[in-house]
Amino acid sequence: KLGLAPADENLRYVANGLQLTIADVVTEVHDTHHPIASGLYYEEQKDAAKLRAHDFIDHRLPKFMRYFERVLQQNPAGDAHLVGAALTYVDLSMFQLIDALHYAFPKATRHFGEHYPRLAALHDAVAARPNVAAYLASERRLGYNESCIFRHYPELDKAAQ
Repeated sequence: KLGLAPADENLRYVANGLQLTIADVVTEVHDTHHPIASGLYYEEQKDAAKLRAHDFIDHRLPKFMRYFERVLQQNPAGDAHLVGAALTYVDLSMFQLIDALHYAFPKATRHFGEHYPRLAALHDAVAARPNVAAYLASERRLGYNESCIFRHYPELDKAAQ
């Protein structure tokens, strides 16, 4: 309806798979501050959270981002989008994921663009789209906070290896 899914049915399956993988990353980010149980407060699992977050930064985040970087590189339509030659919901989700990772893990993502230039370019291109830019600058956009999935706890962040 909004034209954010590929018209080609085969590419719709690709887009769906990528979206599900993005959802996996979001789950792993949540688990960095709730590694034992979602029903426990962060303060009740801080030691485990630090271990989990550092493992995420050292191993899981690079694995996922290398995969998405490769998807962009291998897109037959060019590396401006994750699927096909036009903006899709997957590009919007990737923008949000990268943006939120910068909030939650500023030290770990400090050199993000050097390691993942295509993903950084996608993030910047989505942010520069007129309607997206207007939304990002508006009062309607809620800021990140420590009640959302992407939380910034300084003790969980560290420079990427």
